[in-house]
Amino acid sequence: MRIYVCHTYYHSYIAFLKELKIRADTASVSAGIATDGAILVLSRMSNDFEDLASRVRATGVFSEVVEYDEKREDYFDELGPLRQDTGSMVGNLRNRIRFTKRFAQLQEQFVPACLKAANVREAAKRGETDIYVFCDIDPIGTYLSQNRIYYHAVEDGLDCLSAYDTARVSNAGHFGVKRFLSEKLNLIFISEGYNKYCLDMEVNDKSKIKYPHSKQIEVPRKQLTARLTAEDKDDLLHAYVKNLPELKAKISECMGVGAILILTDPLCDLESRERIFRDIIDMYKAEGTIFIKPHPRDVLDYKTIFADYPQFDRTLPMEMLNFFPGLRFKKVVGVFTQMGAIECADECIQLGSDFMDKYEAHDKHNWNEKI
Repeated sequence: MRIYVCHTYYHSYIAFLKELKIRADTASVSAGIATDGAILVLSRMSNDFEDLASRVRATGVFSEVVEYDEKREDYFDELGPLRQDTGSMVGNLRNRIRFTKRFAQLQEQFVPACLKAANVREAAKRGETDIYVFCDIDPIGTYLSQNRIYYHAVEDGLDCLSAYDTARVSNAGHFGVKRFLSEKLNLIFISEGYNKYCLDMEVNDKSKIKYPHSKQIEVPRKQLTARLTAEDKDDLLHAYVKNLPELKAKISECMGVGAILILTDPLCDLESRERIFRDIIDMYKAEGTIFIKPHPRDVLDYKTIFADYPQFDRTLPMEMLNFFPGLRFKKVVGVFTQMGAIECADECIQLGSDFMDKYEAHDKHNWNEKI
């Protein structure tokens, strides 16, 4: 049994790829690993998955798709005092230990049955159930660790730790002490492999990470897509693309004159964000037809503000652009988005922090410098 806990469309896409690989891998069958019985858990805490669950069910890849009403810490009023700064390291750690324990207890009522401690703890310990958690910094990570349930962490986004080391940025100051309390004693929770009950942390490319650690294991995303059949790709497109015929027609119309894809990011405030992407479009619109792919967490209304440009839905995992027949871009341009998985472009351009210095203070987007 495999359980995948996903917080974004991209997470569910990677879970899809992992499951397709297992189903196609005859070596896994000979090793005694079941090729069925996988559960996809969609946390609605951060995303509205709309009708994705029904579309995924229709593919038959997962035996069950479960929607999960995960709750953030601010949902529980009683936790507020435990998050206040006491003015001392010892006082803050004491409160954090109490917070971690109580937060896990409060999550219990919302956790789906397939993840309840009584149901999976021993099975996960024996290796009979593999739980994969994307973005374990979210509440499910605390719940699993406090209930002594072993799980595998999976990188939130492609090579995202190279730009933003969440565990170290979120625990700046006395990181060694905090790591010991999480990794050895399980008294507090630190994500991305720094917890006692996290078995390993899957990353795309360990060489890009400034602070690698022993639990990180490489599972290159390209290995997951390299073996996909034409039928697999078609299933994925139908599961994730709501306006597939319309997009295919626009792609066919524009490919002859060249195309530029702009990838957005949820940057700054909405007014500044609109200015940023107007400036980027102005930089490249003379080179071909502009397509826009909004970031999944970008709430700017691109369909209204940039109505003149064809757009991919924000929920579409970026790597799935490779699956569109005949799609080829002259350039793909983004600010911070990691573009290593895009194969349908002649050139990928990451504008980076120097570009963003024109729109906000340098330290607001150079996160790793704060470690």
